[in-house]
Amino acid sequence: MARAINQALDSALAADPSVFLLGEDIADPGGGVFTVTKGLSTRYGTERVRATPISEEAILGVAVGAAIAGFRPVAEIMIMDFLGVCLDQLANHAAKLRYMSGGRTSVPLTVRCSAGAGLQMGAQHSEMLEAWLCHIPGLKVVVPSNPADARALLTTCIFDDDPCVFVEQTSAYFKKGPVPDEEHTLALGEAAVRREGADLTIVSYGRQVNDALAAAETLAADGVEADVVDLRTLVPLDIDTVCRSVTKTGRALVVHEAVTRCGFGAELSAQIGERVFERLKGPVRRVGAPNTPVPYARELEAAFVPQVADIVGAARSMVAVG
Repeated sequence: MARAINQALDSALAADPSVFLLGEDIADPGGGVFTVTKGLSTRYGTERVRATPISEEAILGVAVGAAIAGFRPVAEIMIMDFLGVCLDQLANHAAKLRYMSGGRTSVPLTVRCSAGAGLQMGAQHSEMLEAWLCHIPGLKVVVPSNPADARALLTTCIFDDDPCVFVEQTSAYFKKGPVPDEEHTLALGEAAVRREGADLTIVSYGRQVNDALAAAETLAADGVEADVVDLRTLVPLDIDTVCRSVTKTGRALVVHEAVTRCGFGAELSAQIGERVFERLKGPVRRVGAPNTPVPYARELEAAFVPQVADIVGAARSMVAVG
């Protein structure tokens, strides 16, 4: 996935001179803490791939100003937890300027940030905070689950005229998968049904989609067939695809890595209940993390992050199997 994201950035820089990257340590030789931007400053120069001081406020402040002035900046906030440092620029400026200008001022800004547990980086470097962002009108929020989608969705974000936050789960950087040779895009707000089934709908996004698919294979051995819906984008949300699946199966299980309390799964559960309550055979269930900071120790971190077995257990309880 890291290489697919690099390819999307490379293609965007080559296609449009108004695209430039900025962020901490993104220039060569390092190419970012996860090497996602490796080679790009050598190819396009440090005017267009700009290593910045360690100041998230400055990074987003410059990016918002550049977007207003006609550029298409791609700002890297190294770790999602650090969005709190620059949330004013994102929430009060980038997200609201189109609205406050009567539609005359667009902010074609993309914010990339790594997120999530799995690499033992501790409580301040491992959170999934997508629910914060989804609550802010004016932002688009994207969480890819595989390399092909990562490349296509990032390209779409860069050339979108509204601010997009592109969430890259750190443990998913190493996920392998096919990516088409030709440049391609995906529309925001279109979910994908990754597996068909009639007994249960599992809805997820990001790397947990892969856990959901693994859980579905285990459930199939018990004779339980699950639909697996990959949201791909949280804002805009393809709730119609979700509800079509739930209408078919009568059961909905929402899976995400973030803390369960007030997570995006709560919003998704509410929308499912409001739209297709009469078709449900039981309450919508959620599988997420406990209400604690992300622990550092390997065993505790593994216990914090929802596992395939957690998804299987929740699904079995919903269909009364095993």
